[in-house]
Amino acid sequence: MKMPPRRAALALAALAPWLVPLAALADSAVNGHALAMHGEPKYKADFKHFDYANPSAPKGGEIKRGTIGGFDTFNGFIIKGRVAAGLGAIYDTLMVASADEPFTQYGLLAETVETPADRSWVQFTLRPNARWHDGKPVTADDVIFTFNTLREKGAPSYRFYYQAVDKVEKTGERKVKFLFKPGENRELPLILGTFPILPKHYWATRDFEKSTLEPPLGSGAYKIDAFDPGRWIAYRRVVDYWGKDLPVNVGNDNFDIVRYDYFRDQTVWLEAFKAAAYDIRVENSAQRWATAYDIPAARAGVLRKEPLKHARTQGMQGFAFNLRRPIFQDRRVREALGYAFDFEWTNKTLAYDQYTRSRSYFNNSELEAKGLPSPEELKLLEPLRGQIPDEAFTKEYNPPKTDGTGNIRENLRKAAQLLKEAGWIVKAGKLVNDKTGEPFSFEILLSDPTYERMTLPFVKILERLGIDARVRSVDTAQYQRRSDDFDFDMTIDSWAQSESPGNEQRDMWGGDAADHKGTRNSTGIKSKAIDTLVEAIIAAPDRKSLVDRTHALDRVLQWSFLTVPQFYIAVDRVAYWDKFGRPAITPKQGVQIGFWWIDKDKAATLDQRRAAAK
Repeated sequence: MKMPPRRAALALAALAPWLVPLAALADSAVNGHALAMHGEPKYKADFKHFDYANPSAPKGGEIKRGTIGGFDTFNGFIIKGRVAAGLGAIYDTLMVASADEPFTQYGLLAETVETPADRSWVQFTLRPNARWHDGKPVTADDVIFTFNTLREKGAPSYRFYYQAVDKVEKTGERKVKFLFKPGENRELPLILGTFPILPKHYWATRDFEKSTLEPPLGSGAYKIDAFDPGRWIAYRRVVDYWGKDLPVNVGNDNFDIVRYDYFRDQTVWLEAFKAAAYDIRVENSAQRWATAYDIPAARAGVLRKEPLKHARTQGMQGFAFNLRRPIFQDRRVREALGYAFDFEWTNKTLAYDQYTRSRSYFNNSELEAKGLPSPEELKLLEPLRGQIPDEAFTKEYNPPKTDGTGNIRENLRKAAQLLKEAGWIVKAGKLVNDKTGEPFSFEILLSDPTYERMTLPFVKILERLGIDARVRSVDTAQYQRRSDDFDFDMTIDSWAQSESPGNEQRDMWGGDAADHKGTRNSTGIKSKAIDTLVEAIIAAPDRKSLVDRTHALDRVLQWSFLTVPQFYIAVDRVAYWDKFGRPAITPKQGVQIGFWWIDKDKAATLDQRRAAAK
């Protein structure tokens, strides 16, 4: 789900009237098969399977996936190395989230979960039959070992993540209790349900802080079968997997073999797919989706190309400013550059009108801030007046629009005025600082050359303002290093969101996260007001208050101009070779490939049908 950072040490006095008194909630506790962030779980204790699962789905066969880059480690819990794709399949978590609820978890390794109404602690009781792949039981000691190891030796995000935990203790043969530091963090019990449990006895003789290509021991539905470092890796389904009959797993994990092949770049990756080197891909390029799949096999229906609708929250994608750079610290500058992106022309000319303009950090959901603030939002915003943009109180945010013809002279006039107000003037055709003479110059860092089609027109428009913007495309590994180190001026970034925002917002917008490499706060925003709103979201006692508090945060982010918003799409663009069956229901969270299966009849004739289509 999420990888939040450490608990921010913030004063919440301004929010005190809206926080539920802890003492009033401490007396009662919930103990059961599931835990919902707010409200009641959809599925009762006697449920047989998720609604989007096919309980009769056959097991067997192989699915081949493709990805870009390479890998050099099986230790995905530290920042060293490039971890192999799909490695999470070898580990079980205490709980697992359903894909058709905002945020509800059901027991996996945990038979039951118990937490008081104030959620000041959580206790998990492990299933007695949970087993590692070597046959040894999963124990409470394993859970405690995992937590302490990740907090002490794991990637920085884990340390941020777990700082709100005061202590963890073994309370029974199969029981583990986490006690939290003072303050309201209603999501923390669910967050602790999501971390992968590691075997203490396996790691007792190994250095956790080193990269390794030794296949690790897990308890999950798959284990590593074979691999060629950096080129491919294959996982084999564990036939006697201890949890295969649990309701959360029924209809899932249907493939005997799951293989990932690595390719050099986007072009090679796509061509390999069309040559049937792998089976399925989710397309992220509008141009490729519109033009690159027009081959005989697709026209014959042997290669299926389907836009599958989803209802999940769409986060922001945009040209992200790095506010650690002095050139972008003035809000007026950031607003000005927003006028230089012609979305309407870009969408029509380059994206075949497939996209909707992003205007929110929670697009496509009830969490998106629209209109003017409600009375409930104003209760949160008023104590922050003077610390947040005034527009958050008086205007609905919408990004600049154009007529789609490429003529944006009016927008450029507005941009030039804002830049002048911020102390930038044009001399000899170049935008320079009025006081220092420093030219307005920066680099846009890209991870995928296909992004250049959208970025280069943006650069051309910036040139008309006298701005020297340069594009640099680097390989995946270099991009990851530079992103983790915040070594960029501007980049294309995105912030995925769930229907139940919480602790991960600290990682995206928290002041502490801005100072720690590897966090999701790529913009470097540091605002006590934003920190306060994030903490209010984390403390939300019910769904209504969560929505109101998220609206308030969204408004402040919108008017802070942290990005030049781009777009989103409310479908999963899925292309696959016609050898699969899939459930009749696609859940709100979108395509769940693990719930698909091999259709033996289709698979048996695929090569023949593919040959006939040539």
